Amino acid sequence: MPILSDDEMIRRAGGLRWILSDVDGVLTDGGLTYDRRGAASLTFDVKDGMGLKLAQRAGLQVGLLSSRSSDAAERRAAELGLDGVHLGIEDKGAWLDRFLDRQRLAAREIAYIGDDLADLVVLGRCGLAFAPADAVAEVKAVADRVLDARGGRGAVREMVERILRARGDWERVLAPFTFERR
Repeated sequence: MPILSDDEMIRRAGGLRWILSDVDGVLTDGGLTYDRRGAASLTFDVKDGMGLKLAQRAGLQVGLLSSRSSDAAERRAAELGLDGVHLGIEDKGAWLDRFLDRQRLAAREIAYIGDDLADLVVLGRCGLAFAPADAVAEVKAVADRVLDARGGRGAVREMVERILRARGDWERVLAPFTFERR
């Protein structure tokens, strides 16, 4: 597993403009439940959603990047007001090339969190690479940080908090939620 010093984490986090997240196994626990009509349902952790909103408050753009299309993921992204939703992407590497060109970004300006083999091509190129605690071994091996939380259980929130703390943004984005005890 790559070791990233705290100083390097701070340096890389300061240069970020986007956070992208895989969906299945990252924003969800990876389970799929099908109803009688064959429609899949997914369960999202609300803390992860709050984390993505906090990232936006800090001035970062936030999006989803998934190999699988999902009505549930589209709905969740719309509820959160995410900046980009990219689902059904079979070749994440080719997609990343187009995205970088369209957004006029360098790969180092993106943080990405993924959990499975399809994510390796993005994780290996982005500025900060994160993996949930239950990611596959190959993903953990290339991640800059393996998180304590599992996919669908707060991993995205943990990633965002680590990024915002490294950037010095955590206290500012937390301010609207704080109060003084009487």
